[in-house]
Amino acid sequence: MPSFQSVQLNLLKVTFLIAGFAILANNSTVFSQLAPPVAAKKPKTDIIHGDVRVDDYFWLREKSNPEVVNYLKAENAYAEQMLAETKPLQEQLYKEMLGRIKETDLSVPYRYGDYYYYSRTEQGKQYAIQCRKKGALEAVEEVTLDLNKMAEGKTFMSLGAYEVSDDGNLLAFSTDSTGFRVYNLQIKNLRTGEMLSDHAEDVGSVFWAADNKTLFYTTKDAAKRSYRLYRHVLGSDRYDLLYEEKDERFNVYGGRTRSKAYLLAYTSSLTTTEARFLPANTPMSEWQLLAPRKQEREFDIDHHGEQFYIRVNDTGKNFRLVSAPVSDPSEQNWKELVPQREEVMLEGLDCFANHYVLYERKNGLQQIGITDFTTGASHYIEFPEPVYTAFASTNREWNTNLLRYNYQSLVTPGSIYDYEVSTRKSILLKQNEVLGGYEPTQYRSERIYATAKDGTRIPISLVYKKGFKQDGSAPLLFSAYGSYGAPAFVNFSSNRLSLLDRGFVVAIGHIRGGGDLGKAWHEQGRMLTKMNTFTDFIACAEHLIAQKYTAKDRLIIEGGSAGGLLMGAVTNLRPDLFKAVLSHVPFVDVINTMLDESLPLTVAEFEEWGNPKKKEEYDYIKQYCPYTNLAAKNYPTMLVKTSFNDSQVMYWEPAKYVAKMRALKTDQNPLLFVINMGAGHGGASGRYDRLREIALDYAFMLQQVGMGVNVAP
Repeated sequence: MPSFQSVQLNLLKVTFLIAGFAILANNSTVFSQLAPPVAAKKPKTDIIHGDVRVDDYFWLREKSNPEVVNYLKAENAYAEQMLAETKPLQEQLYKEMLGRIKETDLSVPYRYGDYYYYSRTEQGKQYAIQCRKKGALEAVEEVTLDLNKMAEGKTFMSLGAYEVSDDGNLLAFSTDSTGFRVYNLQIKNLRTGEMLSDHAEDVGSVFWAADNKTLFYTTKDAAKRSYRLYRHVLGSDRYDLLYEEKDERFNVYGGRTRSKAYLLAYTSSLTTTEARFLPANTPMSEWQLLAPRKQEREFDIDHHGEQFYIRVNDTGKNFRLVSAPVSDPSEQNWKELVPQREEVMLEGLDCFANHYVLYERKNGLQQIGITDFTTGASHYIEFPEPVYTAFASTNREWNTNLLRYNYQSLVTPGSIYDYEVSTRKSILLKQNEVLGGYEPTQYRSERIYATAKDGTRIPISLVYKKGFKQDGSAPLLFSAYGSYGAPAFVNFSSNRLSLLDRGFVVAIGHIRGGGDLGKAWHEQGRMLTKMNTFTDFIACAEHLIAQKYTAKDRLIIEGGSAGGLLMGAVTNLRPDLFKAVLSHVPFVDVINTMLDESLPLTVAEFEEWGNPKKKEEYDYIKQYCPYTNLAAKNYPTMLVKTSFNDSQVMYWEPAKYVAKMRALKTDQNPLLFVINMGAGHGGASGRYDRLREIALDYAFMLQQVGMGVNVAP
């Protein structure tokens, strides 16, 4: 059994090899013989439902333990050495991707009150600069926040809330400087630049009342659950606790309607919603219950005139639209405007002064429908491609004839449009520039269908460069997510061109557990039907091979977070099907995590994964839990990535997973583990640092298909 001393010895070996890199950099034989770090086994035994569980690597949870930190550093050093031959390629990929980006750029300004707000980037700076101009775009620029200055001396910086008071004088904002999702609230006087003394720690939602001095915000508990709603009048020492949610399945969040007339506060689980409202001009009055919680009833609300508009799933899983009088919004007064439709998922709602907008999904594609309040006439925005993504952009104005939306596809860069409701015309405001001569006609996208083991047709979106030969010779990157009802977006990526230009096909699986084909699609891949998510993915991979888009020895799969769970499950089920696996912040220790109610997300997610304290649900989770099902067999080459400060999937899940797989696997394929020691769930926060991470991922993929040294596309 390996001891801590052997771990230290391996670390010393790795350190020695780093020191000798100048001599050994081109000697791939040396790297192939390099022994990986070995984590000590310290068995911890638990019994649940009569099932004896032994966890040899539970000790890796000890974040402050130097032995843990040394092990993670040894893994980083080992991965760096194993990927040493790809260093020139990583640099080439980084330069390619950077060369396609307009480093000094400007977002499309949006109007809010008397100001136009926008962000801009400057060459060489990691973060966006938040700005505004009063009255006209020709006015003098005011910098409201410069995250580059705020990030000085820090390895991570993320902007959370960014809310300006109605008079435009005060900015309430929150930032996280660790990656652990601890967003602290500050108030800035935009007239003077002064930071006020008012503050709060670990906040979620932040929203203003109409008096320009009363602020509402939510705070989180130790498990990162937003559970309290506070009210604070600026300049006072009172931070009034208005509501505390006791049920650990529920989170508290809130906001203000676009009409500015009402404040809304929700308490919501993954399946059930409750809401309260308050006139924005009477912030000291009592919140009123708008709709109480009923198990399995979800909704969200907007406002227009004397009515609330409610998107609700009370008559069907795909939601309907109802109105309710503000004077008495109780359920008996609801009036149906749009019924629940089996073929259409109603995903969202926005109200404006003269019309409302419905965001829908039909046949896996998004639709944007607009209805006139006066006439009741409805129409849809038309989109030019058969497969695309379209969603609302920033729409802060209430009385407007314009709807701003984002449109993109696998071959069309992200584009911001203003849609004129009266003329039904879309006006292109900005399309993200792809520097270096990108030509969309040189790439092709398509949608195909695989057949799942139960006969269900599973959509797959594909993109590749013109000239692709469907003969099984092409390398293919296949990614999917398949959880929480989240659809897999067919988005554009200029970074992806570095793979496509080297002959890769890129495929996205719209598997069950996601929301691609409505709520039923989610229901068929959660709780006691979760196995569908994994078998759908395998069916898609087999179809891609059978149709000769790729071959087993050319197929690379990728997923992150719950998509990392997907990677772990399918790799256990069919390790022979994939050449290599790239797994980001993977949720792989499902049983142990869902048994620990002190961890972030655990209790709230019983309604997604199940509660292993219930025997039926424990038995089902045990079928697919990646960590539990690791076995002595051959596995494909793997690159597992995590962040030390991840609060959503703790670093120790992938750490334990890698350690256990190393001890069990019977193959000689590399197993690499890369840990960002200064970031959270999303990886690096700086845009240049993020490109470096992607360059490493792509270099790993190219290395696995024999292109790891060739730097030219």
